[in-house]
Amino acid sequence: MTPQDYVQQKAAASGSSFYYAFLFLPAPRRAAITAFYAFCREVDDVVDETSDPGVARTKLAWWQDEVVKSFAGKPSHPVMQALMPCAQSYGIEQRHLQAVIDGCQMDLQQTRYLDYPGLQSYCHLVAGIVGEVAAKIFGQTQAQTTDYAHRLGLAFQLTNIIRDVGEDAMRGRVYLPLSELQKFGVKAHELLQRERSADFQARFAALMQFQTQRALGLYDEALALLPAADRRAQKPGLMMASIYRSLLHEIERDGFQVLQHRVSLTPLRKMWLAWKVQALGRL
Repeated sequence: MTPQDYVQQKAAASGSSFYYAFLFLPAPRRAAITAFYAFCREVDDVVDETSDPGVARTKLAWWQDEVVKSFAGKPSHPVMQALMPCAQSYGIEQRHLQAVIDGCQMDLQQTRYLDYPGLQSYCHLVAGIVGEVAAKIFGQTQAQTTDYAHRLGLAFQLTNIIRDVGEDAMRGRVYLPLSELQKFGVKAHELLQRERSADFQARFAALMQFQTQRALGLYDEALALLPAADRRAQKPGLMMASIYRSLLHEIERDGFQVLQHRVSLTPLRKMWLAWKVQALGRL
């Protein structure tokens, strides 16, 4: 299996909404974003799929070293072998990859966030930096597009957090800021126990409505920051925004039952939403 085959399989197997947006890119850009996305999946999987924190830290340290060696011209992992030929062409720097690893290390160090600014710092590493790199690969020409990419990355990550509240609870993690749980009278232990009482459901729904409205507002803010000159090049990001906003509305229509099951869109619907942005230029 070639490095290119490896990253393609890694991206496709994830079932992510991002994969559908990549399909519309020219081959060189598609190869670059697929390799970068595969890198993000590899390091994220270290945290999600390794039960022993010590082993996970060792694996992330290996990835830090692999990134250093790769930028010195000696990549050994197929993901880095696929990514490095694209790095110079699309402005992918060592600091970008190390920041993503730093974000994954935060998952090993803390399972709670006291307030929204603290959560934003985490989101900057695992999503804002990812958005920055993606914007470069898609064909960014305007400096302000970086601000758009960071805001969109934050919106994506908050959407993931809303969708994954139940799955994160099963791992003992609560990403929703504790100050906001307190504001809506929701206890962290109720999330971890996936409480089902009617009283809890009412409080939880109010909390999630607040989270959803903030995320939707961030999508609007991101789109307002995107310069007109870069709108065509950034269509893949707009496709993902369309898919993720639709997911938020689906979660809302489902009554925020995210503690009980994972809400998702069908592959056909994701493809339709992506095609609509590609063909019609609107979300």
